[in-house]
Amino acid sequence: MATVRTTTGKRRPLAHVGLILFGLAMLYPLLWMLASSFKPTPDIFTEPGLIPSNPTLDNYVEGWTALGEPFSTYLINSSIVVLGSILGNLFACSLAAYAFARLEFRFKRLWFAIMIGSIMLPIHVVIVPQYVMFAQVDMVNTFWPLILPKLLATDGFFVFLMVQFIRGLPRELDEAARIDGCGHWGIFFRIILPLCVPALATTAIFTFIWTWNDFFSQLIFLTDPEMYTVPVALRTFVDATSQTPWGPVFAMSMVALGPIFGFFLAGQRYLVRGIATTGLK
Repeated sequence: MATVRTTTGKRRPLAHVGLILFGLAMLYPLLWMLASSFKPTPDIFTEPGLIPSNPTLDNYVEGWTALGEPFSTYLINSSIVVLGSILGNLFACSLAAYAFARLEFRFKRLWFAIMIGSIMLPIHVVIVPQYVMFAQVDMVNTFWPLILPKLLATDGFFVFLMVQFIRGLPRELDEAARIDGCGHWGIFFRIILPLCVPALATTAIFTFIWTWNDFFSQLIFLTDPEMYTVPVALRTFVDATSQTPWGPVFAMSMVALGPIFGFFLAGQRYLVRGIATTGLK
């Protein structure tokens, strides 16, 4: 037993060193982009080091107003889309999950299987009929095509995540609430929803990251530059004539990454609990 413990003890420092090296390798592109945001554009691809020889904030000043509109406009647009998507997913997906986990209705297994199958559908399959439908109701170039589907529980992944969480809650809580006079709405809002905080936080974090980074659907539905979100605005920096101002691009990219890191760090402990308690390992 002593030999086994000694061998295990020797392996742990090596494993830690390996994880540290792997983490640094994963972080290097981000660190390089951060360092490049403080370099003049001609020095970005000529200085291989991470420490700028001539640090400057001009990239942030130039990038903030380089697209005609202040970059804060695109941050606000992304925030509107993200906030609407989060609220829609939290409300609609939690209701759908409660129905699948607690209610009994006809063809329940069939509808659940269809919901699971929708997770495998790529966005390219549904984006064309969605565009045609929203164009017919004159909603193209508004935020509604990006928010409205979230209010209809179209993200099957989050429905499945909450179903798994609710199934882990004891049914005795529902029965006790029913004895006290609660119906399904009372059980949902007073019992289930407060206990689903880890799953709700996980849904909010993933929705924030995926929506904030979404480029394809936002490019399809938003045509007016004043309506652009952050990913679409960053794309307009890139010039096909190889005259791309990489300094401002990297500077605004770091500005765009700030909310992601902040939101993720704020909800990290709920994210771990949510994934651990829903069986999504």
